[in-house]
Amino acid sequence: MPELSIDGHALRVAQGTTLAAALSLGGTGCSRTSVSGQRRAPLCGMGICQECRVTVDGQRRLACQTLCRDGMRVETQP
Repeated sequence: MPELSIDGHALRVAQGTTLAAALSLGGTGCSRTSVSGQRRAPLCGMGICQECRVTVDGQRRLACQTLCRDGMRVETQP
């Protein structure tokens, strides 16, 4: 079972879990903050809407298309 960090909080998930699902399991379900200050969450689940953008180990990724792996550091705030 992979263990990852989401905004500094440890979370263990089942193998094959997407980051979008982990965000929902690990707290608020939000993936980013919009330019107007509103919290945003995954919407389409297939990478079209781009609402699930997060930073993974310093790289921007789509949470709905990224599988969790052990040691991953995920940040939802800029």
